[in-house]
Amino acid sequence: MIEHSLQALGTALAAREVSSVELTRLYLDRVAQHNPQLNAFITVDEAASLAQARAADARLARGEGGPLTGIPIAHKDIFCAKGWLTTCGSKMLSNFVSPYDAAVIARFTAAGAVLLGKTNMDEFAMGSSNETSFYGPVKNPWDAARVPGGSSGGSAAAVAARLAPAATGTDTGGSIRQPAALCNLTGMKPTYGVVSRFGMIAFASSLDQAGPLARSAADCALLLNAMAGFDERDSTSLERAPEDYCRELAADAGPLPLAGLKIGLPAEFFGSGSSPEVMQLVEAAVAEYRKLGAQTVAISLPSMQLSVAAYYVIAPAEASSNLARFDGVRYGYRAPQYDDLNDMYGKSRAQGFGAEVKRRILIGTYVLSHGYYDAYYLQAQRIRRLIANDFAKAFEQCDVILGPTSPSTAFRLGEKAADPVQMYLSDIYTIAVNLAGLPAISIPCGFVDGLPAGLQLIGNYFAESGLLNVAHRYQLASEWHLQQPAGLV
Repeated sequence: MIEHSLQALGTALAAREVSSVELTRLYLDRVAQHNPQLNAFITVDEAASLAQARAADARLARGEGGPLTGIPIAHKDIFCAKGWLTTCGSKMLSNFVSPYDAAVIARFTAAGAVLLGKTNMDEFAMGSSNETSFYGPVKNPWDAARVPGGSSGGSAAAVAARLAPAATGTDTGGSIRQPAALCNLTGMKPTYGVVSRFGMIAFASSLDQAGPLARSAADCALLLNAMAGFDERDSTSLERAPEDYCRELAADAGPLPLAGLKIGLPAEFFGSGSSPEVMQLVEAAVAEYRKLGAQTVAISLPSMQLSVAAYYVIAPAEASSNLARFDGVRYGYRAPQYDDLNDMYGKSRAQGFGAEVKRRILIGTYVLSHGYYDAYYLQAQRIRRLIANDFAKAFEQCDVILGPTSPSTAFRLGEKAADPVQMYLSDIYTIAVNLAGLPAISIPCGFVDGLPAGLQLIGNYFAESGLLNVAHRYQLASEWHLQQPAGLV
């Protein structure tokens, strides 16, 4: 059962071959067995999950179920869930029980899915390795001595280890796609504004976007069907007609299913930035796409080399503003001893935030300060526009852009913890997508010394269905995404 796709699970539930209670119990037992080793979950509430499962069974018995009714889904602990501890991986929110549901949680609840638990994450989504969490690092199921990627590392580890059939994540600079690559999963960052950010604790508001993590593109399409949609409570939510993201996957496209597709290969993705072993796997994937009928064209994204620098001005600036609300007054952590109000503010924030969060708040406050705003923040926003323009020109020549997701496979725990710049460069291929607000997906493309590597596909605005189909066709022709870590059965 733990190897079933979401569609297969939905079919089994609808046919009453298994109940939601039984399925939820199966995954809760696996969490209890393996989470002490992996640290993928922060919060599990068996009673709450089983209550939702019983409600889903009643719904299925009435014939009112949908594709996800009764299926347990794990949620990154950045999404507020009513009655659940919602920590964002931080001491600052270690006692915060949300009084309401985030839009993403509410949409899954409406679809009849079961909330399996809240997954571990880098503190306030700031990190590329899931080592900055107040609750300790998450371990990669493929090698417990290595990182799962971040900041959605808990969600990725949970799905990779079959502790959950699927999970949600958020992507600010690659935080869905990079963990997907390092854990042999499929992870999608939709177009900015397609999924509501209401109730998703903000890191960088103009970059954050929620998305699905699963074992296949077909599973991600089902999840995105539930997640996407307009929300008037989110001023950045886009009002668009609903669409079925599964619609292209079932089409019988013949022996050359991708005939006519043009795949752009940016010179900047195929230089010296990645390990040779990862690039060999990417080249092999390109060859497979050619067999499927796709054409490849050489393109360039000249401003991409500036993306990391621009991101680490814009994202900390927005984080500095967003995290100002955590002051120890209304909710969250408050220092136990202080002299006056200002002392309470200072001590609560000093004690409640971890080192990486403090680093980014300081950077963000600096670049927004008088005398430095024009020199740093304004320049970074201009670079952001150049990057978006580069993508626009590229999509005049191709339909999809292809390259590696991460420059290497999973690195060892602690290997980059003392060098923030090296850690930041882990997202060198993913950050530009967030700056431009584009959709992108990472899919498994092979292994290097037993560790998974990821292939990234980038599409034009609102091209999620096409991207999912391009990923799906590759997965029909390969078996990389079906591989699972040893020792976790």
